[in-house]
Amino acid sequence: MADLLGPRVPGPARLRALLAEGMVIAPGAYDALSARLVEAAGFPAVYMTGFGTTASLLGRPDVGLLTMTEMVQAASRIRSAVEVPVIADADTGYGNALNVIRTVKEYEAAGVAAIHLEDQVAPKRCGHLEGKRVVPAATMVDRVRAAVAARSDPDFLLIARTDARAVEGIDAAIDRARRYRDAGADMVFVEALQSEAEIERVASTFADTPLLFNWAEGGKTPPLGRERLRELGFRLVICPISTLLAATEAMRTVLGRIARDGTPVEAVRELPGLTDFAGLVGLPEIEEIGEQFGDG
Repeated sequence: MADLLGPRVPGPARLRALLAEGMVIAPGAYDALSARLVEAAGFPAVYMTGFGTTASLLGRPDVGLLTMTEMVQAASRIRSAVEVPVIADADTGYGNALNVIRTVKEYEAAGVAAIHLEDQVAPKRCGHLEGKRVVPAATMVDRVRAAVAARSDPDFLLIARTDARAVEGIDAAIDRARRYRDAGADMVFVEALQSEAEIERVASTFADTPLLFNWAEGGKTPPLGRERLRELGFRLVICPISTLLAATEAMRTVLGRIARDGTPVEAVRELPGLTDFAGLVGLPEIEEIGEQFGDG
């Protein structure tokens, strides 16, 4: 957990080191609390999900409703809550190449270790929803080139995502991913692959390039096991909405019990106690700092 007074290990350099060691699994977080839970479970990195962030902040689907400022603020809160590197969804870069430059600088300032940029038309849609549209490949190449030029930390990881599989087919998606890599992306992310054969083809085509696999819960991509993904050579695996789905179902259940019983008396028997939860969110550290410096 993030130490309020302790030094921070630079996130980008730490993520690069983790990726050099082997495949990294990064579950999704949609706010600071879910990020702390991901870290507490022992995962080496946190993925800030755009789908979950939109649901958390607006209670709406991921159809491009959040601005760059809102996404960066969410990323900053998550980064402040954990010590492990944070990988963040940066959507389309929120405009043209000039907007992409600002986007990179703002996410870097927020302290995240990596972002992914995609080639959808703005406003974008979740990668596993219907109705996506993509910009010309040359436009996305310019986005990638601008992002590379904008970063101040060479370790800051730039991930180029293509959503072209659903629009133009697998051949075009692979061609686009190759062009984005050649433009300077550190990692490529071919979104919403629809069969294991397509996954294998992407893995073999980019055997010399770091690849991201989106283990999209309930999405279009077939679910592969960890060892199979490792065999195929994927370096980063994100599980974007497991936490969001689990939290949603848990809240539905407890609210149903309260509605049935009229009070939470039965529901709370199976929940963490207030003291346990306060410990999870760092109350002992806060109290220690208060004793050290005075609480006001």
